[in-house]
Amino acid sequence: MKFAQVIVDVSAYPVDRPFDYLIPEDWEELIDLGCRVKVPFGPRNVLGFVTGISSQSDVPVEKLKAVAEILDLESVLTEEMLHLAKWLKHRTICYEIDALQVMLPSALRAKYEKYAVLLNDAAQLPEQIKPYFETTAKVNLAQFEKADLFKPLKRAIKDRLIIIENEVKQKGHVKQIRKVQIHSREQLEKVQQEMGKRAPKQFALIEWMMQHAEEVFLPDDICEAVQITNSVLNTVIHKGAATYIQEEVYRDPFTKDVVQTDFLQLTDEQEQALAKITASMDDKRQETFLLHGITGSGKTEVYLQAIQRTIADGKEAIVLVPEISLTPQMTERFKSRFGDEVAVMHSGLSVGEKYDEWRKVQQGKVKVVVGARSAVFAPFKNLGLFILDEEHESTYKQEDSPRYHARDVAIWRGEYYNCPVILGSATPALESFARAKKGVYTLLTLENRAKNQALPVVHIVDMREQLQSGNRSMFSDPLMEALRDRLDKKEQTVLFLNRRGYSSFVLCRDCGTTVQCPNCDISLTYHRYQEKLKCHYCGHDEYIPEICPECQSENIRYFGTGTQKVEEEIYKLFPEARVLRMDVDTTKQKGAHEKMLDAFGRGEADILLGTQMIAKGLDFPNITLVGVLSADTSLHLPDYRATEKTFQLMTQVSGRAGRHEKLGEVYIQTYTPEHYAIQLSKEQLYTPFYEREMHTRHMAGYPPYYYIALVQVSHEDVMLAAEYAGRVAEYLRSNLSFNVSVIGPTTASIARLQNRYRYQCLIKYKVEPNLISVLLQLIKLYRSEWIKKGIVLTVDLDPTMI
Repeated sequence: MKFAQVIVDVSAYPVDRPFDYLIPEDWEELIDLGCRVKVPFGPRNVLGFVTGISSQSDVPVEKLKAVAEILDLESVLTEEMLHLAKWLKHRTICYEIDALQVMLPSALRAKYEKYAVLLNDAAQLPEQIKPYFETTAKVNLAQFEKADLFKPLKRAIKDRLIIIENEVKQKGHVKQIRKVQIHSREQLEKVQQEMGKRAPKQFALIEWMMQHAEEVFLPDDICEAVQITNSVLNTVIHKGAATYIQEEVYRDPFTKDVVQTDFLQLTDEQEQALAKITASMDDKRQETFLLHGITGSGKTEVYLQAIQRTIADGKEAIVLVPEISLTPQMTERFKSRFGDEVAVMHSGLSVGEKYDEWRKVQQGKVKVVVGARSAVFAPFKNLGLFILDEEHESTYKQEDSPRYHARDVAIWRGEYYNCPVILGSATPALESFARAKKGVYTLLTLENRAKNQALPVVHIVDMREQLQSGNRSMFSDPLMEALRDRLDKKEQTVLFLNRRGYSSFVLCRDCGTTVQCPNCDISLTYHRYQEKLKCHYCGHDEYIPEICPECQSENIRYFGTGTQKVEEEIYKLFPEARVLRMDVDTTKQKGAHEKMLDAFGRGEADILLGTQMIAKGLDFPNITLVGVLSADTSLHLPDYRATEKTFQLMTQVSGRAGRHEKLGEVYIQTYTPEHYAIQLSKEQLYTPFYEREMHTRHMAGYPPYYYIALVQVSHEDVMLAAEYAGRVAEYLRSNLSFNVSVIGPTTASIARLQNRYRYQCLIKYKVEPNLISVLLQLIKLYRSEWIKKGIVLTVDLDPTMI
């Protein structure tokens, strides 16, 4: 008698543990660790994950219920993933079911049908299931379930004679293309005799088909080969010469043809870095490397050659990039080296594409995954290398439960497989650089650009002086001259503005009222193309008021600068300029990032205007000018990382210019030119910036000198939110040691979001052994009592925003 330990798909505190279920005797060989089952739970059957199988149970057998249904004959989660889920549960204080679900593509949470697909000769199959594959290589699993034939099917799967494939029943079905199956020669001769020679094109088509009897072609290929139209082909098919068939194809999110490229000659610095990484591979030891190289120093080439070595050792590699917009360019570089060995994973793919890419990885058909944050869970079984490019980016942190950081997950998996992890950046996170200085990570430095090009010349423009001289435009005089020069020379420019929309806010000049979102404490942003005001947090939109809602004045004006407004201004100043605007509004459609970047790469635009998504990773030879329209946008945010983020952003965006033969120039417009983040980004001086910022952090008691955790309480009633936040602070102060400081409760930086008022408490500590147990007790109290009052409590042990 065997028992399955099952984590059920119910996010609730009392059920956040494995439950024992009886495995029916017939299914003992079928159920494996990591497969999904349906089990009776209360009045209904629910989905569950098998996390353990044993021959004993603490619960009397007569009280146990049996597993109701098997959903997977092949495990969807490896044993490693089950261990990782347990680690995630404790590390991020989340439900174990959430940790298990985050590792799977959304297709496995949608409706789907399962098929057994024949891989080899049907003659080798167990006798009971042979008849099902006499006329087809693909059989619906329901047929075996009806006939109770799962056992022989499981044997065939283990012997690699059959694989199980899922067809996602989502908006689109399995992708199929129509092809023409030509009939036998005898059949064709029969059609030809009936036809006679009065239709020369049909006759020529039959002649051609006779040379290709019983073969399969695309309709367009046949029309091109015989120089006929579709109607001629349809007529001949109708007469019985061939039939249309549907054939399944993998959805390939990477549609571009890529030219194979060779490995480049490494510089001495690159050689030394690669030698240390390969030494770690040879010793089969986990080591975390911080590859700190200035923009254009050739970090990607080090990644590529390290991956080459990993593949040569018969192992697999995962490469993470921070933004979807970077993925097409990065994917192209990896595809050009490793061809079909590469799978792509990011949120810009359709459900079906994500599932197909995941399946390629699970079935071992690829060796490299390139993707955004969630690709860190790619189900490889023999990992040899992890790479996080631009490791300082905040997008590597998941903001919903489970609140994991991709860096931590990569290092955990690196330890599991004893393989190196490379964190690459021109401007590493202060925490990472501090760890490298301490020897927790191994620091690898690239101080020179790979092709020995000079760094771009950076000019800091004081916008206060521009204002005094009467220039009220968003473009300073020096930047306008540089833009004119580039347009004359037919060179390209990148203009960076950290804000989308048309104007930041709409304000009444008489009474000073700004138009606010009714659900959130944030001003609405004006979007010109729809003539609407939008909230970028909850999605609320409304038409622009003609009069002030407070004082009924008609003196309503737009303030601030958004990307749409800048685009309009460029056309006024330079009517002949071709502008590509790249922000969240213009890249909503699938594949829009890639199309825009391709068009820019082909020289179809002179100016690329965009938000944060264009600040990093772009590599085009003809970009010689970069303009930062307002460096102050990110500098004055109420966030202890604001200075660090500004320095990183300025350094990254400056690095887009002059990466090839042509020299680059950068203009940074600011109202605070004397600030050290802006001055030091001019020469890309990371170490002096690190030392200065670390001193500031030490004085203020922020990471990396202290750890911080954030507890947030929200409710639709402001008084209740404040009351329970007070209870949280009281509970923490009375249960944590004196070395811990609890700050708050205070209102969150956005005090109201989606009609819920938000209060928070900040915990600052160096060492606090009781922290997790105290927080777990607090969560237990919340889930057992407070939740009934409509309170929502969240805990983030490593917040990126406070």
